[in-house]
Amino acid sequence: MFRRIIIATALLFSICAQAETISGLTAGLDRQQGLFDFYWDDRKGRVLLQVDQFDRELLLLTGLAQGLGSNPVGLDRNQAGESRVVKFERVGNKVLIHQVNLDYRAQSDNPAERRAVEEAFASSVLWGFEIIAEEGSGVLVDFTPFLLSDQHGIAQRLKDAEQGSYSVDASKSAVYLPRTRSFPQNTEFEAQLTFAGSEPGKYMKEVVPTPKLVTLRQHISLVALPEDGYRPRKFHSRSGYFPLTYRDYATEIDQPMDQRLIFRHRLQKKPGSNEVVEPIVYYVDSGVPEPVRSALIEGASWWNQAFEAAGFENAFQVKLLPEDADPLDVRYNVINWVHRSTRGWSYGYSVYDPRTGEILKGNVTLGSLRVRQDFLIAQGLLQPYGKKDADTEKLKAMALARIRQLSAHEVGHTLGLAHNFIASTEERASVMDYPAPLVTLSGNDLKLSEAYDTGIGAWDKLAIRYGYGIADDAEQEFLAGIIEEAQQQKLRFISDPDSRAINNAHAESHLWDNGEEVLEEFQRMTELRRHALENFSAAANRPDVARSSLDETLVPVYYGHRYQSEAVGKLIGGLDYNYLYNDAEGESYTMVPADRQQQAIDSLAATLKPQFLTLPEKVLQLLPPKSYGYSRTIESFPAYTGVTFDSIAMAEAAAGHTFSILLHPERAARLQQQQARRGAGPGFNTLLAQLTAQALAHGDYEGLQAAVHQRVNHVYVHQLMMLAGNKKAPASARARANFELARFQHAIGEMKLFGDDPHGYNAHYFYEANRIAAYMAGDLEVEAGDIKPMPPGSPI
Repeated sequence: MFRRIIIATALLFSICAQAETISGLTAGLDRQQGLFDFYWDDRKGRVLLQVDQFDRELLLLTGLAQGLGSNPVGLDRNQAGESRVVKFERVGNKVLIHQVNLDYRAQSDNPAERRAVEEAFASSVLWGFEIIAEEGSGVLVDFTPFLLSDQHGIAQRLKDAEQGSYSVDASKSAVYLPRTRSFPQNTEFEAQLTFAGSEPGKYMKEVVPTPKLVTLRQHISLVALPEDGYRPRKFHSRSGYFPLTYRDYATEIDQPMDQRLIFRHRLQKKPGSNEVVEPIVYYVDSGVPEPVRSALIEGASWWNQAFEAAGFENAFQVKLLPEDADPLDVRYNVINWVHRSTRGWSYGYSVYDPRTGEILKGNVTLGSLRVRQDFLIAQGLLQPYGKKDADTEKLKAMALARIRQLSAHEVGHTLGLAHNFIASTEERASVMDYPAPLVTLSGNDLKLSEAYDTGIGAWDKLAIRYGYGIADDAEQEFLAGIIEEAQQQKLRFISDPDSRAINNAHAESHLWDNGEEVLEEFQRMTELRRHALENFSAAANRPDVARSSLDETLVPVYYGHRYQSEAVGKLIGGLDYNYLYNDAEGESYTMVPADRQQQAIDSLAATLKPQFLTLPEKVLQLLPPKSYGYSRTIESFPAYTGVTFDSIAMAEAAAGHTFSILLHPERAARLQQQQARRGAGPGFNTLLAQLTAQALAHGDYEGLQAAVHQRVNHVYVHQLMMLAGNKKAPASARARANFELARFQHAIGEMKLFGDDPHGYNAHYFYEANRIAAYMAGDLEVEAGDIKPMPPGSPI
């Protein structure tokens, strides 16, 4: 009897569970209708998601509505995450979120062929839910655990930035209702996540009130994939676009498997007209203050010039974001204004359809402190505060000019465009370059009127035609014609892999530079720097700030040559080349002529001389210890001297930068190979011989210049040791560095070091000889961090 009661009770529970309906379970709950309907259970603090679209592909997006505020960590307000194609799958009493693997495909009408590829490569199930109710074809799941999980990869980002080991504390996390809602084509969720951790890093301590507990808001979107009708466009290496790459196993044997498409918005014309069906509209964050807001709108609007040149009428528009719009809503292309504790990078990122490359949303994040950095550069150069009523209008105009250009630049990325770092050689042909402020010296006056460009460039117009132009007939011929037109106009495209690092080989493509001729621009900039340093005064800062803050104002002036130095360095062992296809005529590349390489070596060697690195005494007299209430920051000069200004450490940092260019192992290898091929011209051995001779020229200097010379020599020996011990460097470069250390040591051994020593050279050379001996014996290890670094330069 007892057994029968148990069985009957179990059957009753089973019947009740099966009878649980969505309408019954959600009675009285707040309902949101849209792409996915969901219910808010206020009593239990949970989101119940109704799923009735199984096996339908859609986009899953993550983002941050509230950021950390630290540029080095990179978790910013309104940051958009990866675009992932997923689908809901029902398996028994479970619902899975399954991410589709689109890196490997078979674009074939044969379902068996497509299935063969799908089954050959792994996919990813991101989450599983138990069904708690169902009705008709729909089921209900508790979506809350997924929303309160770290889908944006916040904990990993903190770990990678060495800020500590953190994980979500569920007891301190909750759904954020004000930005949780559903629309016809997208459903939006937001959660306030608290991460608990131990041993927080310095950046966490800078920006989080309780560093062991950091609370951020994560945004998650479920978005319908776009309707059919979009035509993907093929990528070309000289088109200027980012590539979407995948492998197609259905291609013919004589065709490449790797397929490349460009990223771009959908843009269509009305029949028989240049008017568009739907314009591309970007919205500027309403939290941007004036006059920056107007500058952002104006700069972003420049792109309409390019679309007009491509044959569209009013196709690109910029407006202010409506008050009721969510910046992370996929329906809005947004230019976000992001505050951080320090200046940092701005970004242009796109939400896109991973199947085709169609851009669904442009998302720009602009760091708010960038405008102040440009103002600081102008402040140090023009020194406007010498009069009671200081006129700073020229400085503000330069800073706003940069913001216009920056707005256009980052929006360009969200249109699909990559950096074009060679554009500065052709009269500022693209806003997709990184521009340095073009400051000119006229007599004794510095001019800022042409610091930044004021519109879209010739390259940008061609690139928009390639990506968005509509071909009347054959598209491939149309695109090939644009590539040919760019070549005829001498508009080139070279991007990040060949430009960004100081060791890159491309001789013409650089960051933060101006002008067609690298060496001429270097001479012009060093002359401008000399003028600015000789005339630097207390007028560089406001009268109502501490005098010791002149330190930070002087930094971008003293190190003003740093990026043009990198450009000059790329001539040494450098090549000039384009992204050629195999049907191109002529040589694949050319080596920089030997005499030009020697001029580059001479130019950089000059930046190591005490005359270049030593500040005038009248400037040193201006720089006191930090005032009470002020302290050194990462924007300050380095120092060994405690609270006082260190005029030698600043030179050490500058020399370290120059030597890192001249003695980079890849550059050394290229120099050696080029000399071997040409049989003439500067080789790595002649470069080192020139630097060693300069280091041993102790009779030329006295006083502070002698002290600076000795510190530069110390850096030189240190960098030689770094190269000699670098296991990733070629053996030939390591051998040459070892030999030069021995030669340097031998030259010191020939000196009479125990005579008169008014400038400290005897002790200096004795110390360096002993360091070399210890290194050769394996008793001394050296690291890059042993040399004082410059304050950060990028972004400027």
